[in-house]
Amino acid sequence: MSPVTEVLSRIQDIQSQIAQLRTGGAAALLGGGAGAASAGTGTSAASAGAFADALAGTGATPAASSAAGAGSLSTTASVDAVKGAVASGSGATGPDVVETAKKYLGVPYVFGGEDASGMDCSGLVQRVFADLGVAMPRVVPDQADMGAEVPSLAEAKPGDLLVPKGEGHIVIYLGDGKVLHAPRPGKDVQIVNNWYKDSDLATIRRVVPATAGTAPVSSVGAAAAAAGSVQNVDLMTAQLQQLMRSGATS
Repeated sequence: MSPVTEVLSRIQDIQSQIAQLRTGGAAALLGGGAGAASAGTGTSAASAGAFADALAGTGATPAASSAAGAGSLSTTASVDAVKGAVASGSGATGPDVVETAKKYLGVPYVFGGEDASGMDCSGLVQRVFADLGVAMPRVVPDQADMGAEVPSLAEAKPGDLLVPKGEGHIVIYLGDGKVLHAPRPGKDVQIVNNWYKDSDLATIRRVVPATAGTAPVSSVGAAAAAAGSVQNVDLMTAQLQQLMRSGATS
């Protein structure tokens, strides 16, 4: 078999692995949730970019699927918020949520509003996360399903969302006992002392990681297992690169 034929064969193998991960194959094998599938997709895209770069070095033309994978590598990529898990694909963290939310201080409360001309509590939350590349639902009951659940206020971190019982309001936790929210008609977006107790809350949600490089609140074991599965694809990529180097010098 010629070096070129070997390279093409290996590319097909890797593309097959990546396609399986992109369709949630890793999560299905692990019995993991949406967070595991998300982790698999991000790493498989990185693998696609790696072998696309290797192909470029040989002068070959990457297949369409590998080019798409390479194009998706971006720290500002838009991702959907995830039910039951932290969404890490945008690169945003809890402190980013806090700083972005502060840009809207003083914006008047407008029921149904979603931008700097006026916004309600859930419109504020949706706008803040959209600015960070994370797509959130529009209304509080749906927002209350997004992200991983934080067990208590004692474990809440800046950027987490507090949703009271009845799900009629939502606020952004800033840390140090402070929250930022759009309160009601006649008021502006403001920072106040958190008045909620654990017994008042329906849920606390962490939509993006608390800090860079932290593991999700839930499904830590599944995420680790998913990373191990995706590592096989990375090893195949390394083999591909080695094959192409040897082919280029033969």
